Order: sequence, then C-alpha cells, then structure tokens
Amino acid sequence: MPHQTDPRPPLAPSPEDRPLWPAMLRGWRCKCPSCGSGPLLTGYLSVTPTCKVCREELHHQRADDGPAYLTILIVGHLMAPLLGLVFVTWRPEPLTLFTIFAVGCVGLSLYLLPRLKGAMIGLQWARHMHGFGASA
Repeated sequence: MPHQTDPRPPLAPSPEDRPLWPAMLRGWRCKCPSCGSGPLLTGYLSVTPTCKVCREELHHQRADDGPAYLTILIVGHLMAPLLGLVFVTWRPEPLTLFTIFAVGCVGLSLYLLPRLKGAMIGLQWARHMHGFGASA
C-alpha cells in the first residue's frame, strides 16, 4: 500500500509563536521586533527594509496612517483636559497659554509618532500580518 500524503494544507504558525508585548515594546524602542537589537527606523519615520542584525525582512510593514491617528488621539486626550485645568486654576494670559500648549503638543507629537509606528510594526510582526508570516 503506497504512502498517502495528507491533503490538508499545513497549519499556519499561531500568533503565540511570537509574543505580542515584547515585540511591541521593542518596536516602541525603535528596535527590530524580532531581535530587539537592530535599528527599526533609518530616519525619523523611514523603516529599514531588513534588520542589519538578524536579517528579518521589515519591508512588509503597513503602518500607514495608524501611528498618526494614535498620536492625535493620545495628545488630544492628554492635552485638552490639562489645558482646561491650567486655565481654570491659574488663568494665564491667552498668549502664554497658547505658547506653552502649542510647544507641548508639538513636542509630545514628535516624541510619540516614531515610537507608535515602531509599536504598530511590532504588533504586525507578532501577529504575522502583511507578509511577516512568510519569514517565520
């Protein structure tokens, strides 16, 4: 009797093969979600096509506008109540209030944007999204 092959396709790797939170934390630190050593970004927001340390292909990422939306969401939810609290408590001059909060919003946005992009790439890598499963 000849050996019969299993007609079912092989099982895809489960999401548990790659832990989510460590990958997102590595991405937050702008490091490769796979090894945690190589740089994830070449510039401010440009993603390295391949990790220089572990050779993980990172060009699959599809972060697109997600990090920008998350940045707006976080900055808005932090700064709006703070603005109201500062205005009601101390009643500063409008120009002073505007200057402080404009600088604060821009600074916080510039800080969060690349980190949120890295975390989103880490999420995609850990969940085998957008072609990251092929390099497992």
